[in-house]
Amino acid sequence: MSRRTGTASPDLSTTTADDREAPAPHRYRGRVGALACGAVPVLAFPAAGQAWLAWVALVPGLLLMQRAPSAREAAVRGWWFGAGFILTAMYWLVPSIGPGLPVLAGLFGALQGALGYAVHRLLRPPLTTRRALLALLVVPAVWVTTEYARSWHALGGPWALLGATQWQHPAVLALASAGGIWLVSAAVAAVNTGVLVLLTAVHWRPRAVAALSAVLVLAAGPLLFALREAPVRDGAVTVVLVQPGIVADPQERFEASARATEALVGQPVDLIVWGESSTTADLDRDPAALDRLRGLAATTGAQVLAGEDARKADGRISKDAVLVAPVGVVDRYRKIRLVPFGEYIPMRPALGWIAGVSRAAGENRAPGTAFHVLPATDRTGRPLPVGALICFESAFPDMARTAAQDGARVLVYQSSTSTFQRTWAPEQHVSLAAIRAAETGRPAVQASLTGVSAAFDAQGRELARLGTDATGALTVRLPLTAPGTQTWYDRVGDVVPVGALLVTAGAAVGGWRARAARRRAQPAVPAL
Repeated sequence: MSRRTGTASPDLSTTTADDREAPAPHRYRGRVGALACGAVPVLAFPAAGQAWLAWVALVPGLLLMQRAPSAREAAVRGWWFGAGFILTAMYWLVPSIGPGLPVLAGLFGALQGALGYAVHRLLRPPLTTRRALLALLVVPAVWVTTEYARSWHALGGPWALLGATQWQHPAVLALASAGGIWLVSAAVAAVNTGVLVLLTAVHWRPRAVAALSAVLVLAAGPLLFALREAPVRDGAVTVVLVQPGIVADPQERFEASARATEALVGQPVDLIVWGESSTTADLDRDPAALDRLRGLAATTGAQVLAGEDARKADGRISKDAVLVAPVGVVDRYRKIRLVPFGEYIPMRPALGWIAGVSRAAGENRAPGTAFHVLPATDRTGRPLPVGALICFESAFPDMARTAAQDGARVLVYQSSTSTFQRTWAPEQHVSLAAIRAAETGRPAVQASLTGVSAAFDAQGRELARLGTDATGALTVRLPLTAPGTQTWYDRVGDVVPVGALLVTAGAAVGGWRARAARRRAQPAVPAL
């Protein structure tokens, strides 16, 4: 009996390895280490701007997950890693949501538990070539799946996606024109996975596979950038971005923007863009404010796209992009994706208390119902359809893609980041316009009340900028792409995250079936 029990023990220990726990001190050292490692990738984002670091920044955290004593502990370390990432990447939200940030970090961090589990199951020693190949596919897929999950606008939206670290590298952003920001994230995660295999595999075959895969992925973006045809240019327009600076009084802010606009008289300008909340007047009910804007459009010869943040006739506050010509309001777009806690508090009856301990919204803004392109014209009267989106909406790839499909020739983002001055938020924000330009093959501009205001060409290359320490008007000659131009991403949409979801689900099902098969094959342990 003892001999039969002894032969069963190795199989039993193998199948229950995931249930063993490390001693508490060791366990918490690993978790705290994972929390700290979560901060490392943030250094690759603006404003720290060490974009090169993104290609290896996940490795320390992945290593802790790989070397966890069990898959369960690896999942917990993945959770802590994700929480550390969110806490660091979005630290500037503290004034807006206060104690809500740790809750947010815990919620989003939990998604990375799947990453920890996948890393441990596929990359734990001894590492085989087959598992290395699977990891190079599955780990990036899991990473993109978690990014896609937290990109639901009700949860906060797609901020600090790993691919955004490459916003200053148009050759890498060529991947975004094919698969959106999701493909760039997948590429960065794949290279990190390959580096981990190179560092930890014992045998040469998995290391060779990892090295070759990493080189191919690194070369993919530049190769696509070199081989694809550049967007066909079809003229250019002169766009002016007005940045009044930090002006607390709403009326003085309006006047500061007006003075900067008046200085443009006599210059050949096609469109003037003011920032988000550049006026708090309801232009449907305030004839004096509207007349001032009409006069500016008449004297400059260019339509003005103002940012209205006003209480409307129904008593609710909304944020609109309002296109004004000498004849009056041409059209308006109302922001449809509001900033959680900044512009509304989700489940306000339960979470409204957060407004009392932070700068969270005292009342909910009223969202619009649908997006539509604004029918702007240039100074000669030729159509210049504009995809005007407001602040936080620059984070959403699908909105820019919708604007491109609806015929927008320029993407225009109106922003106000005055609450977050002297943090990394303004630089993180403006980088998103570069990514949306590369995804859609459309030039993009961002006009911010307090900076950063900037313009990007159709491949995401920066043409001009005003930093957070500057005020005035930024004039830029913006090359246009031919009407009807579409990138692969415009055509196919979010196939990359959908594919990542399928790969993740397939890996989960395959893992469950393999585990079930091992349990069925395990010999029974006789009762004593």
